[in-house]
Amino acid sequence: MDRFEGRLGSPRAHFRLTDSTNARARSMASAGAPHGTVVTAVEQSAGRGRQGRTWSAPAGRALLCSIVVREPPRLLPLVAGVAVADVVESAVAGVVESPVASPPASSGSGSRPDAAIKWPNDVLAGGLKVAGILVEARLQEGWAVAGIGLNVAVAPEDFPPDLRARAGTLGLEPSAIEPTLGALLRALERWLGADVDSVLDAVRARDALLGREVRWGGQKGVGAGIDGDGRLVVRTDAGEVRLDAGEVHLGGGL
Repeated sequence: MDRFEGRLGSPRAHFRLTDSTNARARSMASAGAPHGTVVTAVEQSAGRGRQGRTWSAPAGRALLCSIVVREPPRLLPLVAGVAVADVVESAVAGVVESPVASPPASSGSGSRPDAAIKWPNDVLAGGLKVAGILVEARLQEGWAVAGIGLNVAVAPEDFPPDLRARAGTLGLEPSAIEPTLGALLRALERWLGADVDSVLDAVRARDALLGREVRWGGQKGVGAGIDGDGRLVVRTDAGEVRLDAGEVHLGGGL
């Protein structure tokens, strides 16, 4: 059977409160859960991002989900990023749910912000982070879990003060979370079936770091694109550096 046969999202385990959807999905994958299994939650008590950070959101205001992917493609984090970016743009345009009442993720004039991918795992709208992705894999067992947190209906005042300058929201109502999940699963299924070049082209078209100063590990340079292996290319005074998934910041501190 082709690994992409059938719609993602079945079976589904939904929790009012869980420690981490990724932790639940990893446990289920280890126990044999099939490709496409999805874990969702209204609230997490120990949600995680990359680099050991926490991911928190008010109960019932964010899409919190983790999807089991069997025989995962090597660029799964970028595949997930493109899928999320597609959904963010559709949601902002009013395709997923009724149009937002005010400009989402931006304090600008109200024009629709394009979604950008901050390599390797953040999705931005209007320059603000609206989604984070955490992929965890056990390749020897043939599976990965793609965890996605998307601020669908978080109010700006719900963000901790230290995040308000960087965090964004789609500005939708809580009733939009389920339609957004459906749109995300459809987009992810499409991109899982795409070839590597198509994925890389889509990431490059939304590269938030291109031409921007970036910092990592005490070093800095200017984003110069994504290479054929999905690595970030950075131009420095000493020449080009190619980074595997790691800790990268925009020069402005995002």
